[in-house]
Amino acid sequence: ALIGARNWNEIISLCERLEAGATHLDWVRPEGNLVASVPRRALLGRTAYIKIADGCDAACAFCAIPLIKGPYRSKPLTEVLREAQELARQGVREIVLIAQDTTAYGRDLGLRDGLPTLLRAMAEAVPEIAWLRILYAYPQHVTPALIEAMATLPPVCHYLDLPLQHGHPETLRRMRRPYDLQQVYDLIGALRAAMPDIALRSTFIVGYPGETEQEFEGLLEFMRTIAFDRVGVFCYSAEKGTPAAELPNPVSAEEMAERYDRAMRLQEEISLARNRAQIGREVDVLIEGAADGLSVGRSYREAPEIDGFVLLPGEHAVGEFLRARIVRAETHDLVARVCPG
Repeated sequence: ALIGARNWNEIISLCERLEAGATHLDWVRPEGNLVASVPRRALLGRTAYIKIADGCDAACAFCAIPLIKGPYRSKPLTEVLREAQELARQGVREIVLIAQDTTAYGRDLGLRDGLPTLLRAMAEAVPEIAWLRILYAYPQHVTPALIEAMATLPPVCHYLDLPLQHGHPETLRRMRRPYDLQQVYDLIGALRAAMPDIALRSTFIVGYPGETEQEFEGLLEFMRTIAFDRVGVFCYSAEKGTPAAELPNPVSAEEMAERYDRAMRLQEEISLARNRAQIGREVDVLIEGAADGLSVGRSYREAPEIDGFVLLPGEHAVGEFLRARIVRAETHDLVARVCPG
């Protein structure tokens, strides 16, 4: 039997019918909003993810997500709140909001400024959640209303992940990314003006078809100018059926690997400098594990699974929030001591 990605919730029923002897199954195209709400449980101790939308309306040349998942579909606000409340009852203290583009949330539902509306509703309806974290934001959808919500709502982390993919205008044009570099510079300035302590993360692709040495150097200069706190770098990989897979002038695997190394070495220098600037600051640390006289946690500046850690002496309870002072910085991790009292 064949089943589409949007019919995943029919898998159990399909298997039961096949086991019962069915030889012909009618396939019905799914209708309505299929961003289903399923029972949630915390997978990372006191941290959990909520997918607020599925699919994507962007036409980026390198990405197959719209082909696989179809157009952008937001989960109804009431369903997101219900999931958040269930997670809070399980003891979750941090919720990470995810989608292909979290900042487009609600547009298909007719909501104006959907994501800030959702953040305000979550802050009111689920006060037990200490941190609300936003991943996967598109620059053109980060509105003044969203910046204001991030800056003023206590549970919303001063942290934003902006997967920009490149820092040279010609590469962005071939990627069909829906923004220009001036928009990004203006946005970063607005974010840092509203939240001077904001932590910013991005991801970049090196070796995109046609990427010249000049374009790659433009990416490095962009990274130096913005000075993101964290960056992920990936070598381009062609996705069948995408326009990028048909582009001429591929970059060799050897050149891609060399550019990957150069970009990562640069970012390690930047990340170390950004981390060193945190020495002496006091932050809240969410403890995620403890053993052998050492505790491992994160502050608002570190997203789960993709960023570094804050290390503290002593074995503290998982899920506990501790006020700590940063005393040492490494490229990825920070060392802190619990503040007295």
